[in-house]
Amino acid sequence: MTFPKDILDLASELVALCTEKKIMAAVAESCTGGLVAAAITEIPGASECLKGGFVSYSDDMKTRMLGVSDQTLEAAGAVSEEVAREMAKGALKAASADFGVAITGIAGPGGGSPEKPVGLVHFASARRAGGAIHIHHERHCLKERGRAAIRLGAVRIALGLLIQEAKHY
Repeated sequence: MTFPKDILDLASELVALCTEKKIMAAVAESCTGGLVAAAITEIPGASECLKGGFVSYSDDMKTRMLGVSDQTLEAAGAVSEEVAREMAKGALKAASADFGVAITGIAGPGGGSPEKPVGLVHFASARRAGGAIHIHHERHCLKERGRAAIRLGAVRIALGLLIQEAKHY
């Protein structure tokens, strides 16, 4: 895939930060389907930054790969703050990474509801600090038109969150 220049610039900044600080990221992606990892790996030297990624599109894979609880999925739904937080924590643990990001949302064109419209995306960034995992959540309702635009908008936000987390080291 060819990414827009602004996304490649964000990915380059992330790879440079990780290389300088000797830290490794993990990504857990649902609605972006691996695009965050793909953007990072477009950059030479990405192996100094990306420990691994998980595309957990189904609820079953969120549970099996990332340890998201069935109870959380049932109570909050796959597109929720709670699931994003559990995905981020699970990605850090599964990859033994220093920091990471999780993305879960509704890219459309269908699947939305009044409570959870198309374009709703939950992000959770996480980092290890002093034996604990600190998690930051953001909820965005992306107004871009079309599935591809929503997914690329989510990639931009996820890369920005990864950069913020990397700066903590």
